[in-house]
Amino acid sequence: MKNLVCPISDQRVNEQVTRLNAFFTIATVVLAFVFNSVLLLIFIMADFFIRAFTEIKFSPISFVSHYLSNALSLPVKMIDKAPKVFAARLGFLMTLTITALFSLNLSIAAVIMASLLVFFASLEFFFAICVGCLIYTYLVLPFYKK
Repeated sequence: MKNLVCPISDQRVNEQVTRLNAFFTIATVVLAFVFNSVLLLIFIMADFFIRAFTEIKFSPISFVSHYLSNALSLPVKMIDKAPKVFAARLGFLMTLTITALFSLNLSIAAVIMASLLVFFASLEFFFAICVGCLIYTYLVLPFYKK
């Protein structure tokens, strides 16, 4: 894991908030399938879109995560924002795919893709492992090296 290369920026975010974002992502995706709700999938997709492609300070989930982190007085640990933005872009693509599969009644494919998203979010929530960095290092960066 020491050889991972993540995108970098001069912006920082609180790691506790990003881990809570992962928890709420897990909960929302699971609830979407429990309640057979495409609206919850659209909500999580929109949330990822806000985090990945806009300059808006908080998405709905990150607002709740920020508030909860402060309310619980979790220790602040600032980390680079760029890997989290890259991961949010991957999350957006995954939720877009899940929503499309779900809407087309391709339930098994939607569940498989959702399980993968939940697995990635679980790694972030429980262990602070950013799968986005793994994907960036092994699938994106090789195309930019000369």
